[in-house]
Parts: sequence; C-alpha cells; structure tokens
Amino acid sequence: MRSRILIIWCMLVAIASLWGSGCNKSDDSPQRATPLDFPKPAGWPDTRYDFASNPLTKEGFELGRKLFFDGRLSKDGNFPCASCHQPFAAFATFEHDFSHGFNNQFTTRNAPALFNLAWHTEMHHDGGIANLDLQPLAPLTAPNEMAETIPSVLEKLNADPQYQKDFARAFGSPEISTSTLTKALSQFMLMLVSADSKYDRVKNGSDLFNVNEEAGYAIFQQKCSSCHTEPLFTNLAYEKNGLPVNPDLNDLGRMRITGSSQDSLRFKVPSLRNVLKTFPYMHDGRFWNLSDVYTHYNGNGISLSPVERSFLTEFLRTLTDSTFLSDQKFSGGE
Repeated sequence: MRSRILIIWCMLVAIASLWGSGCNKSDDSPQRATPLDFPKPAGWPDTRYDFASNPLTKEGFELGRKLFFDGRLSKDGNFPCASCHQPFAAFATFEHDFSHGFNNQFTTRNAPALFNLAWHTEMHHDGGIANLDLQPLAPLTAPNEMAETIPSVLEKLNADPQYQKDFARAFGSPEISTSTLTKALSQFMLMLVSADSKYDRVKNGSDLFNVNEEAGYAIFQQKCSSCHTEPLFTNLAYEKNGLPVNPDLNDLGRMRITGSSQDSLRFKVPSLRNVLKTFPYMHDGRFWNLSDVYTHYNGNGISLSPVERSFLTEFLRTLTDSTFLSDQKFSGGE
C-alpha cells in the first residue's frame, strides 16, 4: 500500500512539473509570427528588396501600419508618416507642392507617392538613400519634417507596453531597436503594391480599352515609354527633363549625391501609376495639372497636339488603381 501511494505521489509530482514547465514556456516565449506572402503580380520583373533580411509577417505588417499612422514618431505628436503620405492620394500629399512639417515649416520637395517599393533600390528624388529600411530615418530626424531623434522615438515606444507586445509578436523580443522599428515600417510599405488598375485588367485579359484609351496608349508607347517603362511606369533612372533650377530651392537633384556635374538637375523618374491622384507634379510640385506638364514637354522635345493630349490623358486615367486607393488594410483604422 505504501509503495502504491509513493508511486502515485511521484506521478503527480511529474505531471505538476510538466504542467508548470509548459506554462512557463508559453508565458516566456512569444508566438511565432505568421508568414505573409508578397503579392508579386504575374509577369512583373523580379523584386529588388532583400526579403531574406526582413521576412514579411502578418504581425510585422500590422505593426508597420500602426507605426506609419502614429504621430508619436514626430516631436510634437502631430506628424505621422501618413501626414505626408496619404492613402487616398496614392500615399503622396494631396494637392500640396510641399508638405507641412514641425513648427509650421515645409518640406523642400514634393512628397513622392509610395507604392511598388519592392522594385526600388534607391529612395527619394535624388536616390540619396540606398535601402528602404534606412529611408524612414531621414523624415524622422529632418528638423522641418518630423523633427525627432531616434533615441527619443525608441524611448517613447519602449515605454508603451502594447508596443512591446507588438514588437515581441513581430520580431521575437519586446525590446524595440532602430532595426526593428525601420523593418516594421518597411514591411508595411513593401505591401503597398498597386497593380489593379484598368490598364492591368486589360493586360491580364479581363477588360478592354475603349477607342480613346487605345489611342492614348499608342501615343504613350511612342512618346513616353522610354522613361516611364511598363509595368512599373518608371525606368527608375535619373533623368533631365528640361526643368530649370528652382531659384528658391537651388535643388540640383542627383548631383547632391554623386557630386558629378553630369548629374546636375537629374531627378528620379516617377511612376505614372495613379498619376491623376498624385498632383502637383515634378520634384518641386511646380506643375499643378497635366496640361502644364504637356506644355512643358512641348518645349522640350516631346510635342503633343491638343488631340494627342486628350487621348493620352484618357490612357493615363486607366492607371488609377481604385482598389489600392481604397484598400482598408492600408488605412489607419483597425
């Protein structure tokens, strides 16, 4: 009888030990993040981002979205990333040549639209940042934009228990670092893929251009496609397009990065996707409508008759991706 009691007691101790260690493991170890597939459109070129260094996860994407819309990343709490990159404007600044920043200051360049960034190797109009993970550091610390310091941002985020939980779920540790902060933002921005416009549906065989759009597409292919190359509608190069220097800014573009006079007034070719939603145009937002853009190019080697302008505009309208512009998973709401 005594031996039976001893055996039962030993079994209870063993079960209790296993139960306790199981609970401790569950409490101490964060859940494994859920892998998230990148939505690469069929027929598009290979992406350029190093996904191996920052694997996409559902938790990382959601954390990046939360950070993108959080004003605490700026000095006074009023300027999240989304204040300059608004979803309904294809993540550009709606109807502004320059964006409003800290202490009633303004940016010195037109905010570029944010989409299809997985195909870019260099960021900004002059290509001055060579990695998407580094890009947020520039607006975060620019005194006329978000005006913060990285240590201050990290201190604010690390003081928030919910953010600690979010980072633990996304990256395996509640400690928030510069690396995990920027990688979370990258995961959100990488998922901003715009590839469901009428143009895309025509290309995949589910829609048709009307006669005016078809005529505009032919004009585009003849006069615009060498710089605005399909399917990204940019060749990602730095080009001179005949714009004189803005005397108020004295912005020499790519030359600021390379130091070469050959790069004076070269700027990165923007994508024409969602172009009707991303005005005003050019690196300094000097042209407020497509008519002004056409007039500029008429004097710089790309002549367009009034009829051609009309047809070309009809084609460019087919590049508006309404699905992307209204996608709630890219908004600041829950």
